[in-house]
Amino acid sequence: MATKRKSRAEGHRRKFLAVVDDTPECTRALLFAGQRALHTSGALVLLYVIAPSEFTQWAGVENIMRAEAVETAEAALGKAADLVRENTGLEPQVVIREGGRAEEVIKLIEEDEDIAILVLAAGTDSEGPGPLVSALIGKGVATFPVPITVVPGHLDDETVAAVA
Repeated sequence: MATKRKSRAEGHRRKFLAVVDDTPECTRALLFAGQRALHTSGALVLLYVIAPSEFTQWAGVENIMRAEAVETAEAALGKAADLVRENTGLEPQVVIREGGRAEEVIKLIEEDEDIAILVLAAGTDSEGPGPLVSALIGKGVATFPVPITVVPGHLDDETVAAVA
C-alpha cells in the first residue's frame, strides 16, 4: 500500500523530487522543479543514485570504487544545487542512494511523505524519452505513488520558466 502523502498537512511542505544524473536534459527537470517549488511555496529534493558496485572480488577495490562514486555524486549534486539556488534562491535537500535508479526513486518517495511530485526530463535523441522515464512509466503510472511530470528535454530556460 502506498504511503499517504502529507505534503498539505500542517507542518509539512509539498516537495518536488528531481533526479540528478549526467544527461544533458537533467537541467530541464532541475529548472522546472525548482521553479514549481518556488511558485507554490514548496521544497525541492535532489536525488543522485549510485549504481551498485559489480566489483566484489576484493573489498579494498570495491571500497575505492564506492568512495569515487560518492565523490562523483556529491560533485553532481553540488553543481545541481548551485543551479537551483542561482535560478530560484531555494536551498534544495540533497540525497544520495545506492541501487537501481527506478527502485531508489520509488523507495525515497515511499519514505518521504512530503514528496508530492516527481519531475523528470525526457531525452532529446531519437531513442526515446530516456531509460529512467521509460523504466518508471513501464512500472505503471496507474499505480505510481505520486504524479510524474515529464519535461521535454529540448525546452530552453525561458520556456521552462514560462511553463513552470
